[in-house]
Amino acid sequence: MLTGVNVLLLGGDARQLEIISKLCEHNATVSICGFEQKKELPEAAIPVELNRRAFSKLDALLLPAVGCDDDGYVHTVFSSESIRLTDELLAALPKSCVIYAGMAKPYLKELCARQQLQLVELFERDDIAIFNSIPTVEGALMMAIQHTDFTIHRSNSMVLGFGRTGISMARGLHALGSHVLVGVNRSEHYARAYEMGFEPFYTKDLEQYVMNIDLLFNTIPTMIITAQIIDRLQKSAVIIDLATKPGGTDFDYAELKEIKALLAPGLPGIVAPKTAGLILADCLSQLILEQTKRREL
Repeated sequence: MLTGVNVLLLGGDARQLEIISKLCEHNATVSICGFEQKKELPEAAIPVELNRRAFSKLDALLLPAVGCDDDGYVHTVFSSESIRLTDELLAALPKSCVIYAGMAKPYLKELCARQQLQLVELFERDDIAIFNSIPTVEGALMMAIQHTDFTIHRSNSMVLGFGRTGISMARGLHALGSHVLVGVNRSEHYARAYEMGFEPFYTKDLEQYVMNIDLLFNTIPTMIITAQIIDRLQKSAVIIDLATKPGGTDFDYAELKEIKALLAPGLPGIVAPKTAGLILADCLSQLILEQTKRREL
């Protein structure tokens, strides 16, 4: 239980609704800001105005998946009012307050550093990233089906990167009967991909492997699908880039060459916001409980 723990949720999307419900179930004192247009919320969730007073007694400040943009504005789909994080607001937080966000851009990192506040980026955690790979794969497969005129079964697919999302992506394609090539840059990843029944290769040799690929999925957040790679793709190929914006694809060149290339970050919150919200809610409840226990020691 989180009795006596003060939490403020600031903006967000449908995922935050699950977090609000879970924290209320655990008896936390839950304040919300940026949800004026959402009527069906737990009665225990208290709407507050964005001011220093609302920040002054918090144990945890919960921000959306992308904490805020490069100018400090917090995205919310349930309010027409602007929400902006400033030094003045964060200065009102107790130094023991922890700020949670899916990921943090430089503005938020620098803001927390100036105010000497702990910042936790949830998407950096292995457990959340692995759980999130499930709706990510489902969303990526949905996009592949929508944007092709052939089946995934017996197609030639390629996954670049063999991390938490890449492994799940390759496994999903393989389960549907695709021949899956996996681009890796570490020998242990090469061995594991081979053991799992995929065809591994090193990304430095990417040009040699892309000629007959039907579906190309990228999880590497650096420019890897360059003009040179795109030139070697067949015209019917589809690129689905799952890496963090701006992705790892030369989208302008792909458009010039009339090859379909889609940037698709944040799929869990788009295709399965309830599941994605429950994943975050369970993790946040545990983290806040651990935070409270440490403070009591």
